[in-house]
Amino acid sequence: MNLFSGIEFANKGFFWLLLIIPLMIGWYIWRNAKLQGSLRMSALSGFSKVKKNKYGTLRHYGIVLRVLAFIAVIIALARPQSAFSWENSTTEGIDIVIATDISGSMLAEDLKPNRLEAGKQIAIDFIKDRPEDRIGLVIFSGESFTQCPLTIDHDVLVNLFGEIRNGMIEDGTAIGMGLATAVNRLKESDAKSKVVILLTDGSNTTGSIPPLTAAEIAKQMKVRVYTVGVGTKGFAPYPVQTPMGVQYQQVPVTIDEGVLKEIAKVTGGQYFRATNNATLKKIYGQIDQLEKAKVAVTQYNKKTERFLPFALIAMVLLLAEFLLRNTIFKGALT
Repeated sequence: MNLFSGIEFANKGFFWLLLIIPLMIGWYIWRNAKLQGSLRMSALSGFSKVKKNKYGTLRHYGIVLRVLAFIAVIIALARPQSAFSWENSTTEGIDIVIATDISGSMLAEDLKPNRLEAGKQIAIDFIKDRPEDRIGLVIFSGESFTQCPLTIDHDVLVNLFGEIRNGMIEDGTAIGMGLATAVNRLKESDAKSKVVILLTDGSNTTGSIPPLTAAEIAKQMKVRVYTVGVGTKGFAPYPVQTPMGVQYQQVPVTIDEGVLKEIAKVTGGQYFRATNNATLKKIYGQIDQLEKAKVAVTQYNKKTERFLPFALIAMVLLLAEFLLRNTIFKGALT
């Protein structure tokens, strides 16, 4: 198996240091020759019985280990990395913008703990189940703005979704503005399927764009809108802060189902009514079954540093040379 298979080097210039190795070896040979010296003898018979040092053939261990350690250090300095690669593929996905109402009435507690928090948690679960989709978030009340543009980074989206709360913007219910802002986020999308999930618990009370006008804009841009009316039938408990603490009042549920149904009809979507947590979750499950359009995706493999094994090899070789020089070969010519 090739040690450098699939490896490339970030700092190839360090390989020029390999030219030092011949100099190291040359210096070692020259030093050995200088230390050997010479001795004139009339006869060698007196040395014939001298016992040879059993380590004699290994006396060059020092230069070998140092050269190998030097090579390992150079490789480490050159920063070997797993090769950066990519491949084009296709995956099933669509572009989705979730437009959610954060008006004061969303604090009613017919859904638990309230409409806003229930809607947030179920939407987050929906997002996590669609990892291949680009999803964005628009919030609206008396006005609207984009909390998160279309993104595949769902961790960021989920964090931003978790931060939304009532009171971030002026109170009211600008359904038309919320839908228009959501549709605007999709105008640059080249996905074959573009969807808005519009969630509200009331009727349009403010804003410069009527809901059905926003629906016509969505239709022209081929954006399919799924509308969700949130709230039980009749009355819902609403918390009111009083000098005696939080008191609950029964307030009427005033969802403009006619407008929400028309928005869905105009854009080719569907209208759903969520009267409790379970039905809201089921609605998101139904939307999850939407036909998916093929979106081109480029998959990237991140570079990984591979210098550490070579640095460790160099350290081990130098440590071995040090230990041998100060134990077994202590005093030997190296």
